[in-house]
Order: sequence, then C-alpha cells, then structure tokens
Amino acid sequence: MIVKESPLKGCFIIEPKVFGDERGSFFESFNQKIFEEKIGLKINFVQDNQSSSNRGVLRGLHLQKGEFAQTKLVRVIQGKVLDVVVDVRPNSKTFGQTFSCILSAENNKQLFIPKGFLHGFSVLEDNTIFAYKCDAYYNKESEDGVVFNDPKLNIDWKLKEEEIVLSDKDKQLKRLNNLN
Repeated sequence: MIVKESPLKGCFIIEPKVFGDERGSFFESFNQKIFEEKIGLKINFVQDNQSSSNRGVLRGLHLQKGEFAQTKLVRVIQGKVLDVVVDVRPNSKTFGQTFSCILSAENNKQLFIPKGFLHGFSVLEDNTIFAYKCDAYYNKESEDGVVFNDPKLNIDWKLKEEEIVLSDKDKQLKRLNNLN
C-alpha cells in the first residue's frame, strides 16, 4: 500500500498493491493494522455506505458537525469520479483550500478525509458505484454543507454546467462564508 499526503494536511491518497494474472486481479482494499501504521492514527470505522450514480450526478459538498463529525475513507468500486475535499478546519493554514483527485475502479485509489473537511464528488461515468467508511454514525441534525459552485472555491468539477444533476438538498446549500 502506498500512502501519500495531499497538499491538505491529514488528507491522504491511498494506492493498494494490485496483483493481476490471466484470471483477473486481486487487492486488499482495507487492512486496519497497515492503514493505521501508514496514516499514523487509530481509526475505528463504524459505518459503510454506498451510492450508485450516472454521469453528471454531483453529490456535495457535505460534512457533519460537532460530535457526529466524520472521518471518511472513500473509493470507487465501479466507474469514475472526481473526488473533492475542502479544508474547513477553523485554525488550519489551508482553510478554504481544495484538493481533488480521480478515483476509479481502474486506478483503485482511495482518499482518506479527516474530520473538518467538506466532501463531494462528480460522477464521470455511468453506472458508478461509490463506497465509503465513516468513523461516526450519520446524524441528520448534524448535516451541513457548501454549494458546489461557490465562487470562493472555484472548483472545476470536470462536467459542463448543463450536465450537472443535483439533489434538491444540495441546491439549497450555503456559501463557504456562511458555514457555521
């Protein structure tokens, strides 16, 4: 497993070692012991989530606040996404900065996202399956987020504006300046 820290401290790109032959391929998608050694943190994931989406769907930018804040480990099982994180930790030197990377079934990369980051992704292929682990349970009252097209963030989601499909909830998200 190769682990590289992104430009945003505490956020890591994880690349598994893939073994392939004429039968196909195999890789270990998660190993608690190795993961904690490489990241340098003890994490107790308590919930796994999965979504399926077609090209153009944009989910985010989301986070959970307070005691329900979540650390996430995200990956794509099928298809391809542009995964985006925004550092919103109040005292961080990189507050308001973004990082994005392509996660796909082809590259098998994962992204480790610590508490205090907004997270979202745009779906770049039909029939994409996105999966993630969380270290805190979902709590509706703790939801928060920032609208995907906040001009302060200026994120290139790798989709044309007319292609983007949002949930009603994501259309109502606030701007970064109004994040509590």
